[in-house]
Amino acid sequence: MEIKLPENIPLRAKTELKKLLSGNRNFVNSTPTAKNMSIETLKKYAFHQEPYAVVLSCSDSRVVPEIIFDCGIGELFVVRVAGITAGDNVIESIEYAVKKLKVPLVILLGHDDCGVMKYAKEHYPKIEDDFKSILSCVYPVLDKNEDITCHNYFAMQHTIWVEETIMKKSKIISDAVNRGDVYIAKCHFDHSTGLVDLI
Repeated sequence: MEIKLPENIPLRAKTELKKLLSGNRNFVNSTPTAKNMSIETLKKYAFHQEPYAVVLSCSDSRVVPEIIFDCGIGELFVVRVAGITAGDNVIESIEYAVKKLKVPLVILLGHDDCGVMKYAKEHYPKIEDDFKSILSCVYPVLDKNEDITCHNYFAMQHTIWVEETIMKKSKIISDAVNRGDVYIAKCHFDHSTGLVDLI
């Protein structure tokens, strides 16, 4: 299965993205190769870390980046939040990975059957006391197109919106992207196949 990447990706990010998508194919084929999953690896990174990508993923229990990308300890800096909503603390977590850990790649990982998208669609446009901050991060997509009926398409459009929001709100990340030091990859995880595809 050939992995096609956009041509405008900086070399470091391209190398790491290809590695992660190849790891995802290992997951799909039930041939995982991750070796960094022992106490020896943890001891190696006891006082420092060198992740090569930051992954913003949903808190959904079916979406576990280290497993679906066939990775071990120390490889990914993972930020998990329901609906990959881009609140200030989430953006600052990504900024930390970009500025302090010098990761060349940011993965925004949406997924099928996202409960946040379903909840948002059911309650739009009301902002209730429950899940207020989450809904305020998801409703902008519905503000543009409230007629969205497919939750999976909604999730993909939300991932695109998250990238736009991060680039608009974070000078650290936008400057790094504009310099070519960081690439943001918008991805979607298909539950029926296990595949991660670029949007």
